[in-house]
Amino acid sequence: MGQEIESAHFRRGDFHEFTARLREETALLARWFAEGRFASGEPVGGFELEAWLVDAEHRPAPVNEIFLERLGSALVVPELARFNVEVNATPHRLTGDALTRMRRELEATLAECDRVASGLDVRMMTIGILPTVEDAHLSLPNMSSLRRYRALNEQVLRLRGGRPLILDIVGREHLKTERRDVMLESAATSLQLHLQVDQVDAPRIYNAARIVSAPMVAACANAPYLFGKDLWDETRIPLFEQSVAVTGAAGGQAHLSRVNFGHGYARQSLLECFQTNVERYDVLLPKIFDGPPEEMAHLRLHNGTIWRWNRPLIGFDPARGAPHLRIEHRVAAACTSVEDTLANAALFFGLVHSLAARRPPPEALLDFSLARENFYAAARWGLEAEVTWLDGRRGLLLELLIDELLPLARLGLQSLELDARDIGHYLGIMEARLKQRRTGTAWQRAWVSRHGPDMQALTEAYLQRQRSGAPVHDWSL
Repeated sequence: MGQEIESAHFRRGDFHEFTARLREETALLARWFAEGRFASGEPVGGFELEAWLVDAEHRPAPVNEIFLERLGSALVVPELARFNVEVNATPHRLTGDALTRMRRELEATLAECDRVASGLDVRMMTIGILPTVEDAHLSLPNMSSLRRYRALNEQVLRLRGGRPLILDIVGREHLKTERRDVMLESAATSLQLHLQVDQVDAPRIYNAARIVSAPMVAACANAPYLFGKDLWDETRIPLFEQSVAVTGAAGGQAHLSRVNFGHGYARQSLLECFQTNVERYDVLLPKIFDGPPEEMAHLRLHNGTIWRWNRPLIGFDPARGAPHLRIEHRVAAACTSVEDTLANAALFFGLVHSLAARRPPPEALLDFSLARENFYAAARWGLEAEVTWLDGRRGLLLELLIDELLPLARLGLQSLELDARDIGHYLGIMEARLKQRRTGTAWQRAWVSRHGPDMQALTEAYLQRQRSGAPVHDWSL
């Protein structure tokens, strides 16, 4: 989805040719898996952090084109809406002081973003859902000008037969509305964690990433409000799933949701996901590329229009050109602070490496249906959710995180030989957040409980504290 296309409109023949090339590349990918062609080595981590541009009244500011032009950074790119951008981190080998290097780079990038934003009389902030966003902001005039977004909107509506998208979320309050475009998606902004993995380890790590999605979505929660309604701890989850929902059939089989938790563990390899992509998902953007099948251009574009909460990716080593495997963990909300961002990353990197190394593998101890139930319970109820863990024990997610998962994450980070001070610092931030029950969602709700449901004042208070640099557990009310 990061590639621009020449036209937002397609002919029937484009879909046929794209599908043929997609099948050819998927068959080639199967040979690569059989031959063990993927790059190996130390795990590599990175992330993408989505952000909002807001005006003096703390409402969405649709100025990302001039903002990005003045910024001129390859690390910061447009998003679906004109008031969103995406901040990318350089991949780092997960060893030594990698977490410190990630933090320093992110701080430098955000400082430059702040400088440019100030010149436009706007501010940049990171939060799962901006409290001041209104239905009127999520309109086609506020869609970024890139043709791929126009095409995405057109094709989602085509697959729906022109029927409107229905948003229906029951949480602490109830929100129901309908739209005839995909702009609802732009209200959900996230922290997407990337982990490059060895081909042999990839199925275990991918399964572990899905098992830890429940504790991650709860510990990183930062999106309770949408259009003034208090909904889930992580309202982003149902919002995103419903904002690009399609109906119908693919290849004679019922569609799988394009945003989903998944329907089973990886058995032998991540190839299974790419084969499912061909079999169960209609093509959305049939852009035809001129390059050879070895570039996997059609396969990668198609995969980019399927937003699994844990998504396997095919990339290429820029130096050698060798293909590699990455896992994109998409469940965390855009964060309250830089320190919290790295604490979230540390928890994820540590947990997946600990769990993937366990024998028997954790997926043998937790039925996939329970892992999925855990995820949606955690998204709705946050740290107060009741979940089922590997031993069949059912209990409070908060207690599981503090008593078992934080120590597991520490062991995982130590096995990667990350700096001991970094491990202590970032897991210490996570521990303080958990013991105080002070996620971004909890802080927002506590502020509203004390000051009232003034979304503009809430956003102003949030931005002031974010700019202090303090992690959320230290934020005052």
